[in-house]
Amino acid sequence: MTDHPDHPDHPEDADGSEASDASDDKALERIIAVRAREYRQAAGLSVGEMAQRVGISKAMLSKIENAQTACSLTTLSRLARGLDVPVTALFRGMDDEREAVFVPAGHGARIVRRGTKVGHEYAQLGSLRGTHKRMDALLVTLTEQSEVFPLFQHAGTEIIYMLEGVMAYGHGKSSYTLRPGDALQFDGEAPHGPERLLELPIRFLTVTAFGDSPQH
Repeated sequence: MTDHPDHPDHPEDADGSEASDASDDKALERIIAVRAREYRQAAGLSVGEMAQRVGISKAMLSKIENAQTACSLTTLSRLARGLDVPVTALFRGMDDEREAVFVPAGHGARIVRRGTKVGHEYAQLGSLRGTHKRMDALLVTLTEQSEVFPLFQHAGTEIIYMLEGVMAYGHGKSSYTLRPGDALQFDGEAPHGPERLLELPIRFLTVTAFGDSPQH
């Protein structure tokens, strides 16, 4: 058996790592290319005019905008200064892995809330949580008359969009008559909830956006 000391023990691992690094580099170059062209065109500048403003050759700028070269930190700084944008703006879109929630029609998970016992039906349309935000969306259906309605209080800002029916909705000391197409946005800290169901069935979409530390 012949030894090959110049070769790595696991060439496939080395090749895979190098390929991954090269792929990341190309992705970065493509992002910078798109952003540089985008900002230049928004400024109404030609490639030649932009190159002169930045202090690089027209050929170099063309290569940057076509992802044919990797920018040095100095060139990136000069490019951002010439475009009048922060350097970070040239990387916008690089971290484009973001959370999304898709709920097909009729597949919203039924959840139980305080209003369930008095004929309120809640379908969860999604709950989006990120580093500094959280958002909950519900489709609410009211199908039964009731003399007693639960009041809700929670952190965050809520918006209601009426889809069907008519109801009087209270928030704090105020009351609003909501019809299809109406929207009501309010601070969730104040007591709120349906007061009178005027035309059944009633359906509305409610979206609540919470801050950094949501509390119920």
